[in-house]
Amino acid sequence: MSELLRIEDLHVAIGGKAVIHGLNLQLDAGETLALVGESGCGKSTTALAVAGLLPRTCQTRGQILFHGENLLGLGPQPLRRLQGKEIAMIFQEPLSSLNPVMTVGDQIEETLLTHTTLDRGQRRRRITELIDQVQLPAASRLARRYPHELSGGQRQRIMIAMAIACQPRLLIADEPTTALDVTTQATILTLLDTLRDELNMGLLLITHDLGVVGERAERVAVMHDGRIVEENSTSELFSRPQHDYSRGLLGASLRKDQPVHYRQQRLPEIRVRRREDGGLQYDLHRPATRPNPNRGATAEQTRDTPAHRTPILRVQQLSKTFHQNARRVTAVDNVSFELFQGETLGLAGQSGCGKSTLSRLLLRLLEADHGCIELDGHDLRAARPRQLRQLRARIQMVFQDPYGSLNPRLRIGDMLDQLQKLHLPLNARQRHHEAARILDAVGLPADSLWRYPHEFSGGQRQRIGIARALILKPSVVICDEAVSALDVSVQAQVLNLLVDLRDEFGLSYLFISHDLSVLRYISDRIMVMNEGRILENSRHDVLWRAPQHAYTRMLIDAIPAWQPAAALAA
Repeated sequence: MSELLRIEDLHVAIGGKAVIHGLNLQLDAGETLALVGESGCGKSTTALAVAGLLPRTCQTRGQILFHGENLLGLGPQPLRRLQGKEIAMIFQEPLSSLNPVMTVGDQIEETLLTHTTLDRGQRRRRITELIDQVQLPAASRLARRYPHELSGGQRQRIMIAMAIACQPRLLIADEPTTALDVTTQATILTLLDTLRDELNMGLLLITHDLGVVGERAERVAVMHDGRIVEENSTSELFSRPQHDYSRGLLGASLRKDQPVHYRQQRLPEIRVRRREDGGLQYDLHRPATRPNPNRGATAEQTRDTPAHRTPILRVQQLSKTFHQNARRVTAVDNVSFELFQGETLGLAGQSGCGKSTLSRLLLRLLEADHGCIELDGHDLRAARPRQLRQLRARIQMVFQDPYGSLNPRLRIGDMLDQLQKLHLPLNARQRHHEAARILDAVGLPADSLWRYPHEFSGGQRQRIGIARALILKPSVVICDEAVSALDVSVQAQVLNLLVDLRDEFGLSYLFISHDLSVLRYISDRIMVMNEGRILENSRHDVLWRAPQHAYTRMLIDAIPAWQPAAALAA
């Protein structure tokens, strides 16, 4: 292989604060190098530096050598000739990266207009070829559609089509499959592998999913605090990690080949502290379970959900149909299930199967066409506005993107206070006490009340989202992809927290996720949904060991698999 990219002693400062410290990396043509690490470690900043997309206010020094030419020394015009042609990038969130008022075909054409001399007819044929190449059907018709008319997986493939339009030599993929279900993820990653081989591209793959790394990358660079702490071949790093932080990431990961459940053990968490000499100390810590006298009974009761128990949430023959462009789409099709006190019921399925529509029907953010929703014996669908407001306090949701669901102009204390004013008969002192209590329960300091959402990390914002859901003392909490966008170490912390809070507050969870490894860990039972229907509903261990439906087996088979060292299983 020939060397394509070399980064030497790269330093980046933003607003006077150093975020990259002396980074060194090498990538060969036709190779996949994975860059892993937790949120805020500098992965995306590194990618933006290579792509020439850092803000002008950033201070950089060092070298980024692309085919021997230092990109940091190029002026705007020479750099622009490389961007999109020789160096391309796939961003994490395609809906934010695509122009909402332009068709996807026109957006692909922009790249061709900038970097090629093709005439209009040739560009249109090339657009069709690219859409075909990323395995999307009816290319000419799809090119005339807008981003909001496509699914998440389709938008991500359009981003790939734009990125490979000029056959780049370097492709940077920044978390390209984070929010995608396992089958779509596998398809996208296989497509990237194929394109890498066909075009002899170098692929810099940024991800927090170590299963993806194990399957797709030849080499791995582990990053923390703006530094590469370890770099090695994938097999060598997974079998014999040299750095404490690498060992921590592997230990905190949920693995397809090593089934683990919350009843058996808590997930290890990475603890990082700064030593007196200024260096960092990394420890893999397995937190103790919060004391709860009912924990053992609850676990046993939820194992088989016996018939004499009364469900806290009962859904019967719930349906919802949408009409789109004279086409009838049934999003939820005669769904029935029960959720019991103290139980976590998982809900799995591909994007577009109806999971999120179902959650919105349960909250009456959407109105069902027919069916019954009973919350602790109360008919939610028949409730009038005043009664519905009272009942809504008892069923709350934790959203996937806490930053998008938190008001950026409200301090955390004000947000929690407004909720309590609306639903609870408490005075100002009592409301403040309850807000401080719930923040303590989710592991946030009391001074968080006076801070704004942007002042917190992604994991802390998710804890705020959980606190917001719990402040009204609900019976049922719907977690809609609540950990899918979190890195490995933060995901472990949040999952441990959710188990503790369920026991402490007597909660019942409907846990929606496209990640079956997460569902296997946190769920007592798992439902599998496809095309609006529940195909399977069984105990977590039974479903994993002996799935009854071919679709369930397909989902399980699509989960990335890798074999860590036996020592890491301990």
